Amino acid sequence: MRRKDLETLFDFSYWMKDRILDRAGRLTGAEFTVPSALTTRDLRGTLVHTLDVELSWRARLQRRPEAVWKKALPVTDYPSVAALAEHWRRDEAEMRAWLASLDDDLLAREFDLMASAATATPEQRYPLWYYVLHIHTHTQQQLSDAAVLLTRMGQSPGNVEFLDYADAARARAAGRT
Repeated sequence: MRRKDLETLFDFSYWMKDRILDRAGRLTGAEFTVPSALTTRDLRGTLVHTLDVELSWRARLQRRPEAVWKKALPVTDYPSVAALAEHWRRDEAEMRAWLASLDDDLLAREFDLMASAATATPEQRYPLWYYVLHIHTHTQQQLSDAAVLLTRMGQSPGNVEFLDYADAARARAAGRT
């Protein structure tokens, strides 16, 4: 997979994330943390987990120390949607910069997770782009869960499918937003 394709997929994820956070910002604090009977986490927990996985996988793929990528983000550090959104904006900028630093040859090379952790024992090695795509697909799954939770609370983010993103991106590029 080419870097440009991955950047498009991450742009889609960030478009979806922004829609989710916009709707989540309309909830009360109690609604943001109400337990869910539909998913394994409440809305706040789902969103913090999503950010945490993006951050930790990127750190691991950048070969940062294991202590960095194994440290979980405490849910309690995000008492509001605004606090979470602020952290995510910073992380998005870092992710976009990292993606821009990759080239297609590097993405196609086998990536050894063993080299990034003393305790890692993967059964197979994959090209780097597999791991980067894993970050995106995990985010999509979690944001889909968040969309369901929001819809159940009367704050649907609307359609969050790829072609909806593509239409929005085309309109943005044409200056129609």
